[in-house]
Amino acid sequence: MFEDRPDRDAEVVLVGRSNVGKSTLMRELTGHDFSTGGKPGVTRQPNHYDWTSEDFMFTDLPGFGFMSGVEEEHREAIKTNIVRYLEDNADSILAGVVVMDGKAAVDIIDRHAERGNVPHDVEMYGFLEDVGVEPIVAVNKTDKINDLDERLDEICDRLGLFPPWQQWSDRIAPISAKRGEIEPLAECLRTRFHEHNRDDLLKFVV
Repeated sequence: MFEDRPDRDAEVVLVGRSNVGKSTLMRELTGHDFSTGGKPGVTRQPNHYDWTSEDFMFTDLPGFGFMSGVEEEHREAIKTNIVRYLEDNADSILAGVVVMDGKAAVDIIDRHAERGNVPHDVEMYGFLEDVGVEPIVAVNKTDKINDLDERLDEICDRLGLFPPWQQWSDRIAPISAKRGEIEPLAECLRTRFHEHNRDDLLKFVV
């Protein structure tokens, strides 16, 4: 099980496959740089960022799914720990942000589905709902997508959200973390904080 979780009663978690840009997004949200390691699957523990005087933190959970050069047993252990973490801390999690590579997500989801498997991103999205955490989907790397509206519609379709994506603007956030363009996600988080009567946290997503 993941160890050394800070004692905070309010939390935003980032979850997603390896190499989708979670650490870069974490840097944009917190202003703090996080080491990503030399290859995917290296990080076994969450990266927490909290403020001493605040009852709140951001958490970047380790990447899940296929990782080149990483044994299946290790991959499954990571996934199991992520699931347990979300289950154990669901009451404290104000938002679960599923980070996707906007350019590759649809192809990856379809490839898994064609093999008769539940795609990892879809599974994690549904799992967050199951534990009572409304997911937000941060569709990253949008600067590499030409047909953005069409791609976002396709992602909504794969998640069981009826297109067009614009009607899910409180849940679908097109971003480019590398370029620092994360305002759609910040707006989604502001909405969640307000819904949870935590307007005191709005200062963290200005």
